[in-house]
Amino acid sequence: MDRVKTVVVAGNPKPNSRTLDAGVRLAGLLGADAPEVLDVTTLGPGLLGWGDPAVQHAVERVAGADLAVFASPTFKATYTGLLKLFLEQFATGEGLRGVVAVPLMLGAGPAHALVPELLLKPVLVELGATCPAPGLYQLDKSYDTDSAASDYVRRWGPVLTASMRAR
Repeated sequence: MDRVKTVVVAGNPKPNSRTLDAGVRLAGLLGADAPEVLDVTTLGPGLLGWGDPAVQHAVERVAGADLAVFASPTFKATYTGLLKLFLEQFATGEGLRGVVAVPLMLGAGPAHALVPELLLKPVLVELGATCPAPGLYQLDKSYDTDSAASDYVRRWGPVLTASMRAR
């Protein structure tokens, strides 16, 4: 397979967050040596309307990816409003067509472990992404030391790779 274009989309309101780091780490485990990074908070007020050139460019970068990791902290038992504002910029059913997406969320405890699967993944699919594997939830205090991401890649990496080849 040719070089995989991987983008990490971090929807944390705090720039250079643990969420962003977790997304980059996961992309690396999935084989991306230099994933493109989109820290959504840098798009600022352009997300509040339509037609902002920087937002449009970001949408095009993500839509052109082979693999996209969508990372968010858990806020109020779901993904952030910031990530929602960005995702609303994509056309329904086709905006992420051809992109294999991985929903990744960080949280304080195990109570919200199903949030990436139940809330973020359906939105990505609605936008046309292929999500052949479950979402990944990691504890924000241990994401960089536990084995959750490497265990996920060991189990689901071949499925993600096969999905990208099938596109």
